[in-house]
Amino acid sequence: MTGFWRNPEVLRTLLLSLCAAAVAAILGGIWLGTKGALLAGGTGVLLLGVQTIMTYRRYRAISQLSMHIDCILHGQADALPDNECEGELAVLRTEIGKMTLRLHEHEQALLADKAFLADSLADISHQLRTPLTSMQLLLTLLSGRDLPPQRRYELLGELRTLLTRIDWLVDALLKYSKLDAGSVQLRRDVLPLAKLLATAAEPLQIPLELRGIELKTTAEGDFCGDLAWTSEAIGNILKNCMEHTPEGGSITVTASDNPLFTVISVTDTGSGIAPEDLPHVFERFYQGDRTTKNGFGIGLALARRIVTEQSGTLKAENAPEGGARFVMHFYKGAI
Repeated sequence: MTGFWRNPEVLRTLLLSLCAAAVAAILGGIWLGTKGALLAGGTGVLLLGVQTIMTYRRYRAISQLSMHIDCILHGQADALPDNECEGELAVLRTEIGKMTLRLHEHEQALLADKAFLADSLADISHQLRTPLTSMQLLLTLLSGRDLPPQRRYELLGELRTLLTRIDWLVDALLKYSKLDAGSVQLRRDVLPLAKLLATAAEPLQIPLELRGIELKTTAEGDFCGDLAWTSEAIGNILKNCMEHTPEGGSITVTASDNPLFTVISVTDTGSGIAPEDLPHVFERFYQGDRTTKNGFGIGLALARRIVTEQSGTLKAENAPEGGARFVMHFYKGAI
């Protein structure tokens, strides 16, 4: 603790205290004589010693606290150790401990976000690589001079389909990223459930008709939430059901409202979901038996994220009568 005696503040305090003791001794000598001077001077020296000891202990506690903070900054420790600080130092140590813990949590969150971003970029590049490779092959075939017109038309159709898939993937990823970044302000509009289901099913009317799949909807009551984003979630579920429903099958959507929550159920007449895939169907980029060869594994993940952002839940199960069932609950909060 040699630094204690080199501290300008400590030296200044000791010097002022000595001066005060000397002045007290002089005044005591003037008023009370030699005995008064000795008494005043001795009392001043005693108080100076007590003050020096207390200052030394405080300085040592601050020095230890500073050393521990330096260890934390250099990654040699995660938190402040317990000590016997009292009074203001104890309050200071507690507040520094809270700040250190918060900074450590923030650092861990940043590392997790960094790892998540790296994994996401790897997944996205993997998802884009397959259609891009196919497009390059199609362009090579289309560059052939002796290619028959009919074959050229077929290849152009396949190329258009791949471009549509890439456009859908990029759009879905942008929507997911907006939700992740918290830049989406979901509305709380009250609208009929029938309007919500009609809006969600409208883009799929032609594909459903071409596949010969019947869409049955039943809706009673109102829904409180964001029309555009919620219809996007329901539309992704309907699209998934459509891709796994055979020709001549049907998709049934029922929606109802009560004082506690709004429930929307979507059931198809397909082959259902494999038991090993049920825990993973909402994971981003997961592709199991339920995912078609043209799927990316992003639609259901986006649907669940939209539902959970509106204080809701989304689960998948196999219906007792066969097929897959997706059930959404939008809770209205505590009553």
